[in-house]
Amino acid sequence: MCPPLWIAAWVLLLHGCAAGRVPQAPSTRNDIRDCSVDPPYLPPTATNTTARLAALRGTMRTHGALAYIVPSTDAHMSEYISERDARLGWLTGFTGSAGTAVVTQDKAALWTDSRYWTQAERELDCNWELQRTTSIESIGMWILKAVPAGGNVSLDPFLFSIDTWNSYSRVLHGSGRTLIPLETNLVDQAWGDQRPLPSSTEIYSLPAEFTGSSWQEKVAGIRQRMEQHARRPTAVLLSGLEETAWLFNLRGDDIPYNPVFYSYTLLTNTIISLFVEGSRLSVAARESLRSGCPGPLCVELQEYGQVSAHLRRYTQGNVTVWLGTEYTTYGLYGIIPQEKLLEENYSPVMMAKAVKNAREQEMLRAAHVRDAVAVIQYLLWLEKTVPQGQVDEFLGAQHINALRWAQDHSRGPSFQTISASGLNAALAHYSPSNGSSRTLSAGEMYLFDTGGQYLDGTTDITRTVHWGEPTPLQKEAYTRVLMGNIDLSRLVFPSHTAGRTVESFARRALWDVGLNYGHGTGHGIGNFLSVHEWPVGFQSNNVPLEAGMFTSIEPGYYRDGEFGIRIEDVVLVVEAQTEHQSGETPFLTFEMVSLVPYDRNLIDLRLLSPEQIRYLNSYYERIRAHVGPELRRQRLEEEYEWLQKSTQPFPVNGAGTAAAGTLVLASLLSVLLGGLGA
Repeated sequence: MCPPLWIAAWVLLLHGCAAGRVPQAPSTRNDIRDCSVDPPYLPPTATNTTARLAALRGTMRTHGALAYIVPSTDAHMSEYISERDARLGWLTGFTGSAGTAVVTQDKAALWTDSRYWTQAERELDCNWELQRTTSIESIGMWILKAVPAGGNVSLDPFLFSIDTWNSYSRVLHGSGRTLIPLETNLVDQAWGDQRPLPSSTEIYSLPAEFTGSSWQEKVAGIRQRMEQHARRPTAVLLSGLEETAWLFNLRGDDIPYNPVFYSYTLLTNTIISLFVEGSRLSVAARESLRSGCPGPLCVELQEYGQVSAHLRRYTQGNVTVWLGTEYTTYGLYGIIPQEKLLEENYSPVMMAKAVKNAREQEMLRAAHVRDAVAVIQYLLWLEKTVPQGQVDEFLGAQHINALRWAQDHSRGPSFQTISASGLNAALAHYSPSNGSSRTLSAGEMYLFDTGGQYLDGTTDITRTVHWGEPTPLQKEAYTRVLMGNIDLSRLVFPSHTAGRTVESFARRALWDVGLNYGHGTGHGIGNFLSVHEWPVGFQSNNVPLEAGMFTSIEPGYYRDGEFGIRIEDVVLVVEAQTEHQSGETPFLTFEMVSLVPYDRNLIDLRLLSPEQIRYLNSYYERIRAHVGPELRRQRLEEEYEWLQKSTQPFPVNGAGTAAAGTLVLASLLSVLLGGLGA
């Protein structure tokens, strides 16, 4: 049955929470630009883009383009990109990870989401309009106003997903404006010889003890999926960088913080073609890939730039190519005749990678134990040094990175460390730079979102702390964020439930008092791969949750210009031990994998229910049991004592009346699942 209208409205509110907000009046703050004054005010963080825009407009005139669209991604739809592919950042000065720019001969605009609005105001100069949305409809309407009928709108088809290309086509259809693919990238031409060189570092094989299975076993598993598919595809095309890295147990460092390398793979029932710069393969990697030659497990090495030509030749035969549309560019997609395509959101490799086997789960757990040691060392160091006033955000980021490097099997951070004090923490993805970071203070909140790359797993954790006297709002907001983390983490739900269906549990305690956050609630995580690993998570385009998937849970609250709060943990989807069995399909729940205590100074026990406090106490027992012995093994006695103090059980009799709200929400879940479908 359909849900009541008020429930449907609630769900729609959830799905639209990140869409935007009403623009605020011009600010008098000196950390953001002010284009309304003469001369315009630009903070030191802004970039002068006048010459860059002039160079791009010159190339646009040469190619007859009245507008040029520039995305933030690369030819593999990567979330994080190399400096060589940071075209949007070079052109605009904006360093956020998500955005789209459109340039005409006399205008330039940037579209980005709410995570980056303040950051954009800090980094853009007044050549740029900031559009506070990411909707393609908004971009299209802007183009229709800026480009006269009959004009050409151009883009690089190898930098846009299939869905994005189709969305632009729909927006411009019938308008008299023509969408023109240009395989020559105009930003690259404008960038010229100042563009960074491609990586030349070694591509290497993972040691066998850090793999869940051999690459030959993985290939056999994908071929089995091909055989079992109703369409019986003859080939699988892999465009996502982590897909090829995972399939062959290879790693590289072409993209900062992400151990991947530029590559494509075309896997058929009898042939494996790997498109990569072969000269960069280590001797061991080359021997591993060629060990099955000749035969169906022989990897044929082809040059990276030959993938388009090879695909054209292959699709001339009687073939069917299976691909995942989320990671395939329109440029490659357009090569394959429509009748020879098998399209799904995610490739079979992406789906196989999402569900970790027992060995991969064991490795990720072990990585998080050692990672917890580094984070606990950092928290103790902060307690000692912050009151002396000698630590700033940048120094803090360097220190937590150094602590991680000291752990076994470490390969550095998994993303640029977010180390944010006071008002900077209100920027969800703020990262400090040397010489322009705030000093940490006992009188302000401090948020650090950090992660590590280890040979056995990737980590990501966020903690928010306050060493002084938090305001009542800060304490309440922190506690409600924690309540959301707990409510979702302890949830029991049916198998194959979509993450978006249960995501509201992380927001309920905030919604109760009119608070919210504008980013997603969680993302998948890899085994020494991407820190944001699709297709797992709580967004509308994520796949249903299955046992063996890892995801983060990270609610937050951000008060612009004042403070920010986020609590992030990585969890594993596991079978739940329920009192009753409902058919053959088990219910699921989450097992906490992150093992670092929360800030007791910010928790208002009066807001927590007895069930939430019992959950916290059980979690703290788990931290003691797993991290305590590792601290002692590493002879970190002071950190061990800090852990014992920080994980003392909370009194259950200090709980408030939130239990009733939890029961109400549990009832709501059953309505949502029944009315909306899992």
